[in-house]
Amino acid sequence: MKTSIFFLLLTFLTIGSAQEKRIIDITFEGTKRIKTSLLTKIITTEKGSVLDSTKIEADILHLKRLPPVANAFFKIDVVNDTAVNVVFKIEENFTLIPFANLFSSPNDDFAFRIGLQEFNFLGQNITLGGFYQFNIFNSYGVSIRAPYLFSRKLGLAVNYYDLSTLEPVFFTPATADYKYNNKGIEVLGLYEFNAKHRIELGVNFFTEDYQYVSGFTSDNVPRSLNIDKYLGKLIYNYEHINYDYQYLNGFRSSLNLQIVQSTDAVLPNFWIGFNDFLFFQRIGAKGNWANRLRLGLATNVDSPFAPFTLDNNLNIRGVGNIIDRGTGAIVLNTEYRHTLVDKEWFVLQSNVFIDGGSWRNPGGDFGDFIVSENLRIYPGVGLRFMHKKIFNAVFRIDYGHGITKDASKGLVFGIGQYF
Repeated sequence: MKTSIFFLLLTFLTIGSAQEKRIIDITFEGTKRIKTSLLTKIITTEKGSVLDSTKIEADILHLKRLPPVANAFFKIDVVNDTAVNVVFKIEENFTLIPFANLFSSPNDDFAFRIGLQEFNFLGQNITLGGFYQFNIFNSYGVSIRAPYLFSRKLGLAVNYYDLSTLEPVFFTPATADYKYNNKGIEVLGLYEFNAKHRIELGVNFFTEDYQYVSGFTSDNVPRSLNIDKYLGKLIYNYEHINYDYQYLNGFRSSLNLQIVQSTDAVLPNFWIGFNDFLFFQRIGAKGNWANRLRLGLATNVDSPFAPFTLDNNLNIRGVGNIIDRGTGAIVLNTEYRHTLVDKEWFVLQSNVFIDGGSWRNPGGDFGDFIVSENLRIYPGVGLRFMHKKIFNAVFRIDYGHGITKDASKGLVFGIGQYF
């Protein structure tokens, strides 16, 4: 009896083993500039392993998130009963992208930012870029980001910037304008646990310079400040989103924690943390519902230089340029995107949105979030002009109209989706 059971088990194991298909070759089709050696390093599917369609599907999702990849598919070529070849089909993006943003300065003067970015430098998914900005004052910056520089999991990012803007600083009785300069260098280590979980850890050494220009003055408020600071930063990203050209479906969470040390008590040490929760849902053949919720808190210092800002280009479309500051923020952006035209390379997309948020006043309490004076709600409409084969080639225009107390209205232009 025992002998019969033994042979029966051996038969099942033999049959199971015979049905296993192993991968004897992995190839990539459609690659032009991106190196296949990089793609081989990134994917988890390996030669000699047992065919696992779940793992291959995860690799496809991973590849579609790379800036040089517009879309990706796979097929299985059967060699015999026990052997297969896996073929990854890649549609590449054009990745050398100039960009230009036009906007108004706080004094309603003409302002712009121009730059150039290569998202696939040396064919290695390395982003190399720089920009020049004129916004009353001159600014510039350069950056390089190589997420797979050292291995499948470990990379590096370095950013240098010299930014000058005219910043409104809010005091209790009135407002003053300062020329604000932030010059620094940031170094981040990048680690990818898997296709869904990534972490960034690094330091930033910078100098903040405030020079009084006009407006309210007080003996208690300095007219000039020049302070060296350093910042420790931790970013944790979770992403489970399926990309299909302009359509997104899934969830992403991005946590950003920073601690800032100052060499001058006038601008004291502080910490800041915020988390962006993003949810996307396909609706029918041409619709996409997109949502972003930001929850943020910082050290609650009663200072006119509070870290969270209320601004057109960051959180509430139509509200204006840096119209308020706070030490806490709750912001919800929700919009419905609908494709009007979808050609081989061009997409025209419309959207209807509602942006809403509230802020905690510097030195205030959590009750500030429900005070009507701190609440902003801005519905609006917009258009997106998109190139399907050029990475992030999305020109957007939105019009937001406030419906809360003392609301404003206005147009917001930009490159890329708002979120």
